[in-house]
Amino acid sequence: MRKVLAVSAMLFFCGSALAQMPDPPGQVRPGEKAVHEAYLFAHIMEGDYGRLYYSVSLDGLHWTLLNGGRRVFEDYRGHPDICRGHDNRYYLVGNRGDDRPDINFWVSEDLIHWDKYSDYLPDLKSIPDYPKVLLRIGAPKVFYDKDSSQYIVTWHTTHDLGQTDLPEPYWAGQRTIYATSKDLKTFSKPPQKLFKWDMATIDVIIRRVGKSYYAIIKDERYPTLDWPTGKTIRICKSPALTGPYSEPGPPVSPNFREAPTLIPSPDGKIWYLYYEQYPGVSYGLSIAADLEGPWYQACGATTKKEWNKYEVTPKARHGCMMTISRSEYDALLSAFAPLP
Repeated sequence: MRKVLAVSAMLFFCGSALAQMPDPPGQVRPGEKAVHEAYLFAHIMEGDYGRLYYSVSLDGLHWTLLNGGRRVFEDYRGHPDICRGHDNRYYLVGNRGDDRPDINFWVSEDLIHWDKYSDYLPDLKSIPDYPKVLLRIGAPKVFYDKDSSQYIVTWHTTHDLGQTDLPEPYWAGQRTIYATSKDLKTFSKPPQKLFKWDMATIDVIIRRVGKSYYAIIKDERYPTLDWPTGKTIRICKSPALTGPYSEPGPPVSPNFREAPTLIPSPDGKIWYLYYEQYPGVSYGLSIAADLEGPWYQACGATTKKEWNKYEVTPKARHGCMMTISRSEYDALLSAFAPLP
């Protein structure tokens, strides 16, 4: 009897030792060529808010901080967002602070050297159907739509809610505003609210997949039993760049997450959607084969390294992830060497 129990215990132990969480889908097998060779994460850091840092990855899951943990471009201020534009150069957007009136753009051939490109001063008071707007500009983002040969710049601006029992009325008043441009030097007038439905949103990014456009948003209402989706990442869909966008789908993240950023997996078949657990706690990762779901959350940012299926730079905050070529990755490593 003792021998049987001992054998059973050994089998249980061995089975448990061999058991492990499956790796995230989307990686390439040894010897296969990746569709997406490398990735850049342009971000800010807890403790140095609004300044530009770089991390890179070869698999979209494990990230290395560059430049010995120092800033990569001293002139930058904002929550970095980068797109490849109409002339195949890279455009970086930022702003000097929510209370400053201008949105700022820089341009680069190589993601290493940045030159000032333009400034945009949106006339916030001219936004239609927004009579109690406050003169605030938060977290501008930029996306270039090849199909219509135009950029869309999005940001959030709040308004005076008046007497309200809503928690955090400043944030509950946030709405996503946009303008379009052919060259990031002249912009459509007046700026407009992006969504026809009325809900607090911030940190909105636009992406095109196939023939559809997706707005990935942060639901900015405070979470309560009456509004359980508050402070989560949600997704809307539209047949056109500027809408109309569907009402937000179900949350793809837990509560108290923001600054979503989206990349395709190395094999090009899976989506990795990252978002910050603020303020500067860690990044989470949701995974899907289709932007309309279903999504699941990968395991990471735990104290058990063997459990972590992804590892984002510690204390990284708001930013954007994007695909880059292997030669661009190598050039970034050469220009901004990581810590040994």
